Amino acid sequence: MEQDLRYPVGKFRSAASISAKDREDWLLEIEVLPSRLRAAVSGLTDAQLDTPYRDGGWTIRQVVHHFADSHLNSYTRFRLALTENNPTIKPYAEALWADLADARTAPIDLSLQLLDGLHRRWVLLIRSFSETDFSKTFRHPERGEMRLDQNLALYAWHCRHHLAHINGLRERNGW
Repeated sequence: MEQDLRYPVGKFRSAASISAKDREDWLLEIEVLPSRLRAAVSGLTDAQLDTPYRDGGWTIRQVVHHFADSHLNSYTRFRLALTENNPTIKPYAEALWADLADARTAPIDLSLQLLDGLHRRWVLLIRSFSETDFSKTFRHPERGEMRLDQNLALYAWHCRHHLAHINGLRERNGW
């Protein structure tokens, strides 16, 4: 059976129930993403960074910059849900963002540095949560109401998902 290069770790599935252990595991994935991402892109040339992870997919460079774009948006959504009553968030056109000049051409170190600080702040924020904070919500115009613990699960998956794009390409190409 051929691997689906678009979803190398499978599509995201919401958990029916979420435990404190699940949340801690997901938070750890977010905490270690910057170091895992640095390891995944270590030693790659510009030509390799500009290689799509699959036909019609983003380049590794675009994936790295997408991590920064996406995780900045998620961090903001966490903060909005903590400070407002079920706010409606603004989605963004991630494919169009990935096609902007900075996402296609900027050095990846810009986003790697951004992710270092962002993830430290994000983890610090989540570690401060009370049990009820995890059940706070925001409304996504396309996905509906999302609890913060569900969003934590989604972004832990997001880390695995895009790391698998990069690591899978490296493995297939012998890099």
